[in-house]
Amino acid sequence: MCNRYRRAITLGEIDVGFTEISDIRIPLRFPEGRPNLQATDICITDTGTIIRAADDGAPELVQRRWSWPGPTGKPVFNYRSDGREFPQGRCLIVADGFYEYTTPAAGKGPKDRWLFTKADEPWFCIAGLWRTHPQVGEAFTMLTTEPGPDITPYHTRQVALLNRSQWRDWLDPQVPAKDVIGPLPAGSLEVSQA
Repeated sequence: MCNRYRRAITLGEIDVGFTEISDIRIPLRFPEGRPNLQATDICITDTGTIIRAADDGAPELVQRRWSWPGPTGKPVFNYRSDGREFPQGRCLIVADGFYEYTTPAAGKGPKDRWLFTKADEPWFCIAGLWRTHPQVGEAFTMLTTEPGPDITPYHTRQVALLNRSQWRDWLDPQVPAKDVIGPLPAGSLEVSQA
């Protein structure tokens, strides 16, 4: 499953994307100050950018660790959404690409790495969950769903990408998860070998 994603967009692009696009208009708060975001690939246990609802429901942008230790000690970086509801801890994970890996046709050698981006937008959000873990503090994980047609040739699952019109709904725990999360239709993603 997805164990690396890309965030090359600036804080200004994120802020404008949430506050000035006509169909969204979600003003963000920065309770820890405005972070200096560097373009980077984000791996498990790295710090990523998330948007979550504050105690009063207002969206806030914070930087948190990707993954928390699971019961066996392995990191929980992806979490199946199928048939589940998430009444608390919802967040949006800001990204402009994510990677999947396949075994080479010859069956030997390093795995092939594929970069997926949205066909119609320069960046997007992935449905996530955040929580406080006793060992690592606040951390987040990505939700996964059945793969859409663009992912099926590469993997049996996909991260739960959200269209911009779904961002506000995902942050509202009153909206059922099944109404927001699902595979994207064919042609939604572009793929290139990375």
